[in-house]
Amino acid sequence: MDYVSALVPPVVMAVFFIGLVVTIIKSQGGPNKAKEDAAVDAAMNRAESVQQAPRGGA
Repeated sequence: MDYVSALVPPVVMAVFFIGLVVTIIKSQGGPNKAKEDAAVDAAMNRAESVQQAPRGGA
């Protein structure tokens, strides 16, 4: 019965990992997709504007 106790933790972790992946895939898109895309676009624009800002150093 030692093999059962050795296999339980990896099996439990695999089940939770599969559940996590399924949840992530199911949450892609949907009604919040436009809001999420707008937030990412805003963050990207802020990062690009900071990167392109002229530096006033000597």
